[in-house]
Amino acid sequence: MAESMKGLKRTHRCTEVSNKNVGETVTVMGWVQKSRNKGGIIFVDLRDRSGILQVIFEEANVGATGFEKAEKLRSEFVAAITGTVSKREGAVNENLATGDIEIIAKDIRILSESETPPFPIEENSKTKEELRLKYRYLDLRRPDLQSNLIMRSKVTTLTRAFLADEGFIEIETPTLCKSTPEGARDYLVPSRVHPGNFYALPQSPQIYKQLLMCSGYDRYFQIARCYRDEDLRADRQPEFTQIDMELSFVDVDDVIDVNERLLAKLFKEVIGVDIALPIQRMTYREAMERFGSDKPDLRFGMELKDITDIVRNCEFGVFKGAVDAGGSVRGINAKGQGAMPRKKIDALVDFVKGYGAKGLAYIAIGEDNTIKSSFAKFMKDEEMDAIIKAMEGEAGDLLLFAADKTKLVYDVLGALRLEIAENLGLLDKNEYRFVWITEFPLLEWNEDLNRYQAMHHPFTMPMEEDLPYIDSDPGRVRAKAYDIVLNGTELGGGSVRIHQNDVQEKMFEALGFDKETAYDQFGFLLNAFKYGVPPHAGLAYGLDRLIMLMAKEDSIRDVIAFPKVKDASCLMSDAPNVVDPKQLEELGVAIATAQQ
Repeated sequence: MAESMKGLKRTHRCTEVSNKNVGETVTVMGWVQKSRNKGGIIFVDLRDRSGILQVIFEEANVGATGFEKAEKLRSEFVAAITGTVSKREGAVNENLATGDIEIIAKDIRILSESETPPFPIEENSKTKEELRLKYRYLDLRRPDLQSNLIMRSKVTTLTRAFLADEGFIEIETPTLCKSTPEGARDYLVPSRVHPGNFYALPQSPQIYKQLLMCSGYDRYFQIARCYRDEDLRADRQPEFTQIDMELSFVDVDDVIDVNERLLAKLFKEVIGVDIALPIQRMTYREAMERFGSDKPDLRFGMELKDITDIVRNCEFGVFKGAVDAGGSVRGINAKGQGAMPRKKIDALVDFVKGYGAKGLAYIAIGEDNTIKSSFAKFMKDEEMDAIIKAMEGEAGDLLLFAADKTKLVYDVLGALRLEIAENLGLLDKNEYRFVWITEFPLLEWNEDLNRYQAMHHPFTMPMEEDLPYIDSDPGRVRAKAYDIVLNGTELGGGSVRIHQNDVQEKMFEALGFDKETAYDQFGFLLNAFKYGVPPHAGLAYGLDRLIMLMAKEDSIRDVIAFPKVKDASCLMSDAPNVVDPKQLEELGVAIATAQQ
């Protein structure tokens, strides 16, 4: 039978008790991690969010009734225990913060009993994730997950304090918004009051924070909930959190400066890592040419090399065909992997096919400088020598090549270098390599829509020197946009915004919007711009991704309290689910059923 607190007060969390408290009477409360009855003495490990504390029950100290209660304790029972802090008589447990002390119990109350949990509540659980997510309220008792969520809380608390000191004002923006067509799919919310009309959940507070700049708030921030109806992966969820900010009367360097100092503070105070400032900057073009990615992982080399000019006139059809079609031939050097078995090379070929490659050409250089290659018979000796020289190939190296449209080549080799680095154990989670990626293309061609679309969003400012090309050569125009990247993951991104009407109209023209369409979608922002708008810029971090990397986890699910799985469902609550037909009727919503 569970007992009540009856006015009992907790004096300490489990690991707040230390050898400084020896001889004191304390009251601790928590969950039973494990209980061991050694006949006449019972050892109980009590756990709360702070950690584990050992409690000793002997009938002489706790009485017959208390000892009987202690005998009933099982895993995950909730207990309140009062006792005296004592130095451990046995061996000190170096693995526990409280390993040199124990509590000699005087009184116990069982506050709640527990059924046998479906899996052990322990750090680094080997239980399948599906089962853990079904019982997430139990999974969240695990010390490693609790540590992650406590870290998350500390990051947001420090962020608020830092930005407040920098003159930012925290303002909440709506989560019931107007749907806009650019970007990912919106989550739609039907309106009961306005039948046939829908709100959208925000993909970001973008338009609202720009309106706040128009309203004179100068520096805004928000820990903002955002929603995108898109396919999930390890660092993506349908609902997520941004550290969102916007600043007036600034340019690129101002935004980067305040954010570098914010990152340095967070990493130093939360995980004890010093970030050297200023953080390295790299243009989008350089990142693509060197790493095949706009979010390069700089913890290892294996940079891309362009051999297009060397193979332009060769007799190997795969290379020559790609060059003749306006594409390129590029490669990476997997140092020391020249003896890689053919089976593993074939696995890499299968891997790159998943990124659209037709295949993968290679040169394996033996330790004795002998050459094995998938295409050597088509090449002249001087061409092979030139390729190896360009690739900085040495004895024992494996050279891998992709040939196709340049964008595809970047995608393939960018993914391949990461795959090889993962296989070779080159990705050290204790190393933090930041880089700013700048000068993104303003626009990218969408073949499905047969028009340009904004690489970031329609309000991104072009670089002034590229404005003359926005009509004649839109793909050439660079944006005043910037991403902060850490270890191959985009932590956040932002841009300087357009604040001049003529530039904004040019941008909409480049996107294929006529004035009427632009006002239909973004009229409330464009109208606000008629009344004096300051130059402004902003940035938003993915908080979940930031914590994932700080906590050295592989998935953002491990730093979110109640995450969704790959099909955007919640295994614990069984959401999404059907609703009462009466609710649908009130909303004027009918469910279309598929034809059999």
